[in-house]
Amino acid sequence: MATTPVRRDGLFPPQNVVVTGGAGYIGSHLVDRLAEDGHQVTVLDDLSAGHAAYLAPRLRAGQARLVTGSILDPDLVGRELRTADTVFHLAAAVGVRRIVTEPLRSLRTNLIGTENVLHACADHGCRVVLASSSEVYGKLPRLPMSESGDRVLGPTTVPRWSYAAAKAVDEHLAFAYAAQGLRVSVVRYFNSYGPRLDRAGDASVVAVFVRHALAGEPIPVHGDGQQTRCFTYVADTVRGTVLAAAVPEAQGQVFNIGSATETAIAALAELVAQAAGSTVPAERISYEAAYGPRFEDITRRIPDISRARDVLGWEPQIPLEEGLKRTIAWWGENDA
Repeated sequence: MATTPVRRDGLFPPQNVVVTGGAGYIGSHLVDRLAEDGHQVTVLDDLSAGHAAYLAPRLRAGQARLVTGSILDPDLVGRELRTADTVFHLAAAVGVRRIVTEPLRSLRTNLIGTENVLHACADHGCRVVLASSSEVYGKLPRLPMSESGDRVLGPTTVPRWSYAAAKAVDEHLAFAYAAQGLRVSVVRYFNSYGPRLDRAGDASVVAVFVRHALAGEPIPVHGDGQQTRCFTYVADTVRGTVLAAAVPEAQGQVFNIGSATETAIAALAELVAQAAGSTVPAERISYEAAYGPRFEDITRRIPDISRARDVLGWEPQIPLEEGLKRTIAWWGENDA
């Protein structure tokens, strides 16, 4: 397929687009954005973590279609990507607890599933954006974390590191295919949060904290609470993802998509409690009690976003306090 011209607003003209994992939290927001931009979207999702209800307005309007199935099915993936111009590959097993308790299933999804998607994209000449994670950096002590920097992981006997390793292999696969002509970009997400987070799960610390705060329960803070993260509102995450597909210079590159504002987890608990109107104090829980023995956490995680700023013209726009207000408001309006 010919290279797609870029419009002056930085977005590509209407296309046939596939979003794997498009019924999930980030994926469904991405589908909304793509539909609003005039694209015809196919969502491939096994609904193990996603929700078809998030896609309902787009399905009713004929702007999207949902194919329920797994990226572990190579025949299905090949059929659905056959007529795609651009593919956003977001489907993955995520969440620390899932990775720790279901390491084999998670590895299969994140490795074999991604290979199936990339192989089909290469066969059909699709432009592809691979969603990766800040987890690939592991416990790198050098900050901020640069896309061209090193990675530091813990031992293979600790399941917590299998996700980081799998996502890194996904990126290696993407660039191996790129060496054979695949037009691919990689986006590394840093702690995205916002409406449609899985309220019952623990893939996002924001979701866990909001759930407890709104229920009037103590917010569970692991360890001493001084570990830090950089939280990125989902609209910013999606905008960076779309730009990675639209900007020609993004091909063959990796981009950190995250806020550069560092927030301690204990401070996050206070912000969530304030936004939710909760007066219940936080509760400190040891890592061993939460995840079992041999669990390792990362003390600090801060992205260098200079490449995203320079190449994509992207930087985050929504501050954490505002994003939390929007997230909690959505939760209240969609209480189930």
